[in-house]
Amino acid sequence: MGKGNGAPVVPPPDNHQLQAVVEFELQSKCAEGWNLRVNGRTLESTNPIRTITDGIEWDKSSGKSFISLALGDPAACGSHMRVPDAAVTSLVEVVRNCEHNGYAVSSGLPDCRRAVADHLSEKLPFQLSEQDVIMTAGCNQALQVCLDVLAFDGCNILVPRPGFPIYETYCKFLGVESRGYSLLQEQDWEIDLDQLVELADSNTAAVIVANPGNPCGSVYSYHHVAQIARVAEKLRIPIIADEVYADMAFGGRKFVPMAEFSLVAPVLTVGAVSKRWLAPGWRLGWIAVCDPHHILTKAKVMEGIQKVMQIKLGPSTLVQGAFANLLRNTPKSFYDNSLRLLEEGAELCYQRIRTIPGLDCPSKPQGSMFMMVRINPAVLKGIKDDVEFSSALVKEESVLVLPGSAFKLANWFRILFALPLSEMTEAWDRIEAFCNSRYKASISYTNGTLNCTS
Repeated sequence: MGKGNGAPVVPPPDNHQLQAVVEFELQSKCAEGWNLRVNGRTLESTNPIRTITDGIEWDKSSGKSFISLALGDPAACGSHMRVPDAAVTSLVEVVRNCEHNGYAVSSGLPDCRRAVADHLSEKLPFQLSEQDVIMTAGCNQALQVCLDVLAFDGCNILVPRPGFPIYETYCKFLGVESRGYSLLQEQDWEIDLDQLVELADSNTAAVIVANPGNPCGSVYSYHHVAQIARVAEKLRIPIIADEVYADMAFGGRKFVPMAEFSLVAPVLTVGAVSKRWLAPGWRLGWIAVCDPHHILTKAKVMEGIQKVMQIKLGPSTLVQGAFANLLRNTPKSFYDNSLRLLEEGAELCYQRIRTIPGLDCPSKPQGSMFMMVRINPAVLKGIKDDVEFSSALVKEESVLVLPGSAFKLANWFRILFALPLSEMTEAWDRIEAFCNSRYKASISYTNGTLNCTS
């Protein structure tokens, strides 16, 4: 009790309490009387992959190291996945000569664009020029710019399912409809071309084709790429070719660029330095307008891309300045070694999956750095779907995989196979233990129906 009037002594508020009061008062004042309205599309636009990986929490008290098989960042996979030496020397040289510290033209540095054009043209039946290439801040921005230009009110975009979630995120942000076409899991994830035709109409603005594929690890044959082009020609729609994993094919598969058939249908090829050169943090990407019949040019698509880039601006001039030398000076052995490591990782994962109850993989990966794994919840106790599987796995075994629902494919999950073999072996040991502990041992079939009892 206080002295004199008998009132209780109230301790002064601590700094945290004062800060909370001030923040509450500021929020109240900001919310009242100010003409503030957030664009609703920004709040509705989410990247499911980033939402999961940015918000992950794992139990450090478990004593198990955290292993992420989720995010496709080769730079975070360990010392075996390093950028080529030419990348380091080229970038250091550019920084030292102080010739690339200013703004570039909106389309990008001419030398960089010319280097990209020459690089892509090596696999094409025609020669691209620097005028056909626009530099962007990574492949994500390249995709966004293509959709900014091609999308119109009331249009729809055809996107793969399962597919990279950002396609649908961008469509939603632009207020346009995305229509998902199926990839056929029993046919090496080829496109269901009949469904593609059924989904298209007079308001279809473009079809996005991902090859090599994320999340499935597919690499399309020459024949299938030709089929896609012929369907696009029939539908009279341009193709946005997401080829950020270009040339990352193994197991006997050869990468065939979509622009190989741009004489059949016009193609906007998007790519980046992030995957093949193992440098996603460099944020260097491009759009190549592969349009030998000038269909896109006549429709002012290139003009639209250039004007959008005048607003957005492009990647760092330092990185642009280094890219030409990076291309010229990176030896074939670097690419061969990267593919060898990826193929070894894919093989390890594929073989382990075949021995784990409740999991299977219908086709071995042929490229990129991802694969999809199918879950059978019916034989795993306490697991009802892919989200519950992924959540329980990271909680109990400290192994993070991405639920297939993020790619519009329920009861599957995606894994990265670019980690060192020792780390992936440890991850699969834990996944196997996790599945074994839940496996329903008594399984029978009645009239073709699976029955499981514990």
